[in-house]
Parts: sequence; C-alpha cells; structure tokens
Amino acid sequence: MDTKSLQSKVRNFTNKHRLNCPAEFRALDLTSETGEVAKEILKMTNYGSCQPKINQEIALELGDTFFSLIALANSLDVDLGRALSLVLAKYHRRLSKGSPGSENDSAQAP
Repeated sequence: MDTKSLQSKVRNFTNKHRLNCPAEFRALDLTSETGEVAKEILKMTNYGSCQPKINQEIALELGDTFFSLIALANSLDVDLGRALSLVLAKYHRRLSKGSPGSENDSAQAP
C-alpha cells in the first residue's frame, strides 16, 4: 500500500470514529507510542542481556506508532510520501559529503 493510501485509510478511520484532535495531542501520542516500542524492546532483550525474542507485542507497538505518525502527518496536512522523498535526498547529500550526520546538512527548502 502506498503512503497516500495509508494516509487516506487512517484519515477515514479517525473521521469515522471521531478520533480527530490537534497536532499537539498527536505529537504527544506519537512520543508515548515510541516509548512503548522502546519498552517492548527492553522486555524482548531482557533489558539488553540477550538477543531479542521477537513477539507479537512488538508488531502491535510498531503498528500503534505507525498509526500515530500517520495521524500526526494528517493533522498537519503533510504528504508522508513527499516527506520521505525529501529526507532520502537529504541523506543522500549528507552521505555524498562523507557523513550521515546533520553536521554536513545545509537547509534546503523543497
């Protein structure tokens, strides 16, 4: 499924279930869900003492995080496909300068 379809699917779901809210709340929700991914990884690795034991919970937490990211993008009217293309081009420029880090990045407007 392409990003436009994913964004449309989430938009339709949030509209249908009256789950729309301001971007500030969506950003907080995304942060919370990302924390839950980190917590699940800690649990899967017994707090870093072993290799991850992949389970269904990590898939669900990643799904929650993905949903939250898409809902945030929708609330800000950001096309995630375009955003991804822009960031991949930015990383390509950085890597061509010898580093993936932001220290070599010069701001370029789309």
